Amino acid sequence: MFTLDDYDYDLPDDCIAQKPSVQRDQSRLLHLNRQSGKATNYVFSDLKNIISPGDVLVINNTEVIPGRLIGRKETGGKAEILILTYSKGQEARKASGEFTSTCLIKSTKKPKIGSFICFDHGLRAEVLGLSGENFLVKFTCDEDFDEILYKIGKVPLPPYIKRETESSEDKTMYQTIYASQKGAIAAPTAGFHFSENLLSQLEAIGVKIVQITLHIGYGTFVPVRVSDIRNHQMHSETYSITTQASDIINDAKAGGARIVAVGTTSVRSLEFAASEDGRLSPGSGECDLYIYPGYRFKIVDAMITNFHLPKSTLLMLVSAFAGRDLILNSYKQAIQNGYRFYSYGDAMLIE
Repeated sequence: MFTLDDYDYDLPDDCIAQKPSVQRDQSRLLHLNRQSGKATNYVFSDLKNIISPGDVLVINNTEVIPGRLIGRKETGGKAEILILTYSKGQEARKASGEFTSTCLIKSTKKPKIGSFICFDHGLRAEVLGLSGENFLVKFTCDEDFDEILYKIGKVPLPPYIKRETESSEDKTMYQTIYASQKGAIAAPTAGFHFSENLLSQLEAIGVKIVQITLHIGYGTFVPVRVSDIRNHQMHSETYSITTQASDIINDAKAGGARIVAVGTTSVRSLEFAASEDGRLSPGSGECDLYIYPGYRFKIVDAMITNFHLPKSTLLMLVSAFAGRDLILNSYKQAIQNGYRFYSYGDAMLIE
């Protein structure tokens, strides 16, 4: 249960979704019942017939920033930067026009400390030093940094999407329809399947929809490199839960309603902010909760999630919720039935 190889599985390349569904809520949905072990095939829009009135649907409203910047080093060579900590230092960025962030840098040669990378619109990046395995970079410009970023930056699609990044559809589809809080470097992909119409239908039958925020960072995708998964260290990510959100969730929980988390990011935020007796506290801070089998869930009763990479912390989280064998068996069934995997893929409802 705690060996990394226990979370491996074979996935044919043609099961990895390269493009989003034409209609968000027409992706497929595998409904997995933890008690019976039964897995049933649906279309995602059928969710309105599966979820119960009174349930609370918790969504993550983080917004993916166009944090992939392509520029040139002083020597003329190409360099690519991925901003990792946009959600931190927001006030200082607005006040000074400067922005310092931990970044990934991709170039033919490792950039030297003190060197510069130049971009369009007068944006310059100075490599200040190392920040762990990454770089600390200071951006300077004559205009507002955010305005320039949204002019020239690209959406950082996952590396398993094997095509030119950021087609015109990616600008809208690699974002949930309710994204409103800028700061993530990757999307909470379980939310991709919701359309305005489906959310309205859910509210009409008495489902309460609550928004929280967790800005997905690079740490979520750092590979597990230890053979014993218990020794893996999660990086922290910025989260925020309002008093209004916590009150709705606590009242619903006290009244016997279910808390349905959309995505592993919502699961981690809720569980991180919950007390041992299952009461949710409002607040903001850094969430570094690592959920793997053996974890006792305090507040989440059901979750909507996509299909995750082998040996990933996300696969370990859903295995903690439903059981490793049941999850891997359901993945095998999904592969046999032609489900699409990963960010632009299909979804599961686990309850």
